[in-house]
Amino acid sequence: MSKVPRNFRLLEELEKGEKGFGPESCSYGLADSDDITMTRWNGTILGPPHSNHENRIYSLSIECGNSYPEEPPKIKFISKINLPCVDPKTGQVSPKDFHTLRDWKRAYTMETLLLDIRKEMALPSNKKLPQPKEGTTF
Repeated sequence: MSKVPRNFRLLEELEKGEKGFGPESCSYGLADSDDITMTRWNGTILGPPHSNHENRIYSLSIECGNSYPEEPPKIKFISKINLPCVDPKTGQVSPKDFHTLRDWKRAYTMETLLLDIRKEMALPSNKKLPQPKEGTTF
């Protein structure tokens, strides 16, 4: 089976993200509509219910390098959050501490990544972690 080129893959993801075909718990789209390289993206995660994240909206930046989707994107929280896989100073999601980045597969998408971060937020060990004041940013 042949591999879909990077730009075609990103166009598919852009269309899905823009048309809202994904789950309501997360969204994503280009940070700049004039970015012809489709490198910089914005993501949003709605905090999972029954957790300290409930009713919060988390903003993230996603950078899809030239090797995407062979290599995972870089993902960083803009909204402050307390999670073991997130650097408390920069908001960067650590590839060594977050299974989806560490065990990246070409078939994964930005949606996969955002949903898996949301699942991480809802884990019993993470859902009751104290969180920074709502609205604060890195």
